[in-house]
Amino acid sequence: MSDWLAALDRRAELRAKAGLTRTLRPRAAADDLVDLAGNDYLGLSRHPMVTAAATAALDEYGLGATGSRLVRGSTAPHHALEEDLAGWLGAERALLFSSGYLANVGAVRGLVRPRTLLVSDAHNHASLIDGCRISGAETMVTPHADVDAVRAALAAAPGRPAVVVTESVFSVDGDLAPLAELHAVAREHNALLLVDDAHGLGVVGPGGAGGVTAAGLAGEPDVIVTATLSKALGGAGGVVAAPAEFVRHLVETGRTFIFDTAPPPAVAAGVRAAMELAWRGEQLRVELGDRAAYAVRRLRAAGLTGSAPKGAVVSVTAPGPEAATAWAADCRDRGVAVGCFRPPSTPDSRSRLRLTINVGVPRADFERALEVIVECAP
Repeated sequence: MSDWLAALDRRAELRAKAGLTRTLRPRAAADDLVDLAGNDYLGLSRHPMVTAAATAALDEYGLGATGSRLVRGSTAPHHALEEDLAGWLGAERALLFSSGYLANVGAVRGLVRPRTLLVSDAHNHASLIDGCRISGAETMVTPHADVDAVRAALAAAPGRPAVVVTESVFSVDGDLAPLAELHAVAREHNALLLVDDAHGLGVVGPGGAGGVTAAGLAGEPDVIVTATLSKALGGAGGVVAAPAEFVRHLVETGRTFIFDTAPPPAVAAGVRAAMELAWRGEQLRVELGDRAAYAVRRLRAAGLTGSAPKGAVVSVTAPGPEAATAWAADCRDRGVAVGCFRPPSTPDSRSRLRLTINVGVPRADFERALEVIVECAP
């Protein structure tokens, strides 16, 4: 009976030799690390208005939603947040999920019909990749941000239903997808465009409404937007914003919606307050952009290879997975938390440190953290 456990141990040893061990570390509430690893881009997770809204809903509804949305889990905070998100994103309807991962899996699966072709960007997030796999549809993976490759894939499947699947701001390097061009190509071939706006929501576009709005595509009937509520909005959960008919389809058939417990009402209320702050937070976005540009200048001045982000994600190339792990550990030892991305989490087998800009971090601490990253570089 222990053979299977021994096999797992052997696989863990191989991962360790390749520098791919992953470790869980508890974070204390009073953690004193400078946070360039989390996704609280606008620093809203601890904003007094956000925590007050969540606390009020917690007192009113209790800890959990107590059931799926279709049973007992649908509350006034859920519906109010959905209405506000739909308005912010310029969509007819919005539907909450308990995570961005489940929103992506559910949206991709919900768009698939017989003979559907999914055309997926090579740098897409794991949740989109898994959505494509779980859907059972034929999936064509195209080179990153390559509009011509998408056009060729669609042209090779005339008459078939198709969906172009992409992120807006990519989670690996923080670059922006050519959304307007992708939409034009999709429409030319009567295909749909599914955009995961997780790293764009709250960060780019008018009023922080995301990459889809920035590209002038908000409310288009052939565009479906997904996002997580755990990044710039500092909360948890996911959303699909789309034409009303598609939202109805997900409510009635979407397994990741129907069979999942609803997000806690307190989280929905807190996210709604964060959304209001993000919508009005133009100065936060200006500071975010300024810090991202400063980070790129400082890293490149030190001879490091880094991305030129359109949002809040800055990646820095590491020589390999072991070097990336050691680099991140050295930074942590000196009081700076950074993300460490290694294969298979990276789509191009390139290891990186991923820095996420958080305007809630004091500017002096942010600049000091960059010096630590430079000094610890392999």
